[in-house]
Amino acid sequence: MEFEAVMQELEALGKERTKKMYMTNGAQEPLFGVATGQMKPIKKKTGLNQPLAEQLYATGNYDAMYFAGVIAEPKVMTEADFDRWIDRAYFYMISDYIVAVTLAEADIAQQVADKWIASDEELKRSAGWSCYCWLLGNRKDHEFSVEKMADLLDLAKNTIHDAPERAKYSMNNFIYTVAVSFVPLHEKAVEIASEVGPVEVQKGKKTDYLNASERIQKAIDKEEIGFKRRHVRC
Repeated sequence: MEFEAVMQELEALGKERTKKMYMTNGAQEPLFGVATGQMKPIKKKTGLNQPLAEQLYATGNYDAMYFAGVIAEPKVMTEADFDRWIDRAYFYMISDYIVAVTLAEADIAQQVADKWIASDEELKRSAGWSCYCWLLGNRKDHEFSVEKMADLLDLAKNTIHDAPERAKYSMNNFIYTVAVSFVPLHEKAVEIASEVGPVEVQKGKKTDYLNASERIQKAIDKEEIGFKRRHVRC
């Protein structure tokens, strides 16, 4: 399936209501407003296709960029490829739900995520922390260094309140994810969530508060500790 045919199918699936919802969350023109679940039939026609994914991502069209993540081949992407993708991410639904998700299936995921976490750029930091959330929620515990994850927990604890707004969301989610999906550090993550307490974030003109402890307790109550998802991408 060629680039133009994919773009035509995406445009045909666009809905004004979905488009407005995406724009409320930060998406900008161009976009069609395609519900992500409606992309699955197109994927069956394209299969995984990195050259096509690159064409789609380069359009700057949000729906095309999302579909690029669906059909990308993360294991053939280089660090430079991922850096190029994150540089084009202009809001969190791209950085955290397209780029970070795609990176989480790459062999170089941790080294790239570590670099982004150390960045001064808000969406790079957010994507780096988000990538670890996707990784921890999918891969076996033995694939991670307990010492390294403990250091990241400490970094989150010590810097979250002064972090850029979007990074706060991802760092808070990291603490929660370690507590739920990385059993070796469950207790430490619970303690750190309590120490961190509510995290103030600005959401537009409103102030919101993130509370990892409350989310963790809900997961404990539902007996979800140790949860792993079967797939990262849809």
